[in-house]
Amino acid sequence: MEKYKKLCYTYYGDIMKVSVGVSNRHIHLKEEHFKILFGEDYKLEVAKKLTQPGQFASTALLTIKTDKSEISNVRVLGPLRSYTQVEISKTDSYKLGINPPVRNSGDLKDSETVTLIGPNGVLEAKESCIIATRHIHLLPEQMKEYGLEGMEKVNVRINGEKGGIIENVYLRPAENSYFEMHLDTDDANAHLIKNGDIVDIL
Repeated sequence: MEKYKKLCYTYYGDIMKVSVGVSNRHIHLKEEHFKILFGEDYKLEVAKKLTQPGQFASTALLTIKTDKSEISNVRVLGPLRSYTQVEISKTDSYKLGINPPVRNSGDLKDSETVTLIGPNGVLEAKESCIIATRHIHLLPEQMKEYGLEGMEKVNVRINGEKGGIIENVYLRPAENSYFEMHLDTDDANAHLIKNGDIVDIL
């Protein structure tokens, strides 16, 4: 855990900096749904470890389907969760013909329903599809250490050719977290941001 604390943040003058992770569309699955889509004996295999400790991009791929269209080769992230969640961008939603809400992870009530197609089965994933909020992962003790205690969200300044201020960036304190801001591909492309870029917390 100490190595994550040491890598978490840095100050330049009075400005706190945080690195960026760009999230493409992806899917989290609960065990019951995972077995329907991939079979009882299938095991998630790690394709790439993610910066958040214990999390990984797997080799498993699914198709997201709606009445209008579909998007294939959408990656499943591991490990399995207690809920099934499909995270897409607003651009993806136009292709699929749906209108998912912007939500924090796990807040799925009245979200969009999509069909997931796997190698072993098909699943109607009811109230599963959202556009993820912009958010920053951090350890609970860092909320106090960095002067963020009592705050739900912050603004972030992006420098560069298409820089600007990103508002409503939610703070997501949790154990075993690596201090990093997550944006979807729409936000990242709008500001010409890539993985590992550094931005300012205001």
